[in-house]
Order: sequence, then C-alpha cells, then structure tokens
Amino acid sequence: MKPKKKMKKLRITEADFMLANRRAARAEDLAEHGGRPVSFRTALHKSKKVYDRKRLKRAGIEFKDDLSFFFA
Repeated sequence: MKPKKKMKKLRITEADFMLANRRAARAEDLAEHGGRPVSFRTALHKSKKVYDRKRLKRAGIEFKDDLSFFFA
C-alpha cells in the first residue's frame, strides 16, 4: 500500500490579502457606477493669475519685444 500524500496547507500572505481587497473594491465600484470605468483623477482649477503663454496666444494677446511704448 502507498502512503497517503500530505495536503499542502494554504497560506494567505499579506500581498494576497491586499490583492483580494483591491479586486473586491474594484468590483463594488463597477457595480455601483453601472460598469463604466471609474475615473479617480480629476482636473484641478487653474488660477487665472498664473502666467500662461499658450492661453495668452489663444486670447489674441501678443507681447512684442520692442519697448517703445515705455518711452513715448
């Protein structure tokens, strides 16, 4: 007669626990939001006081290099 094989004991590591929690949280979010992907990154409000050359170009404001208007 053959000896019985010992069953390996299942060990749940911390990494396995974290992965299972992430998967469960994602499944809950998908169920809550109707299956659409959930966007966690939101656009921040950009201050108008910040110097933005592209925004000025789009507005039609151009700065010229000649400073003759200071000496008029």
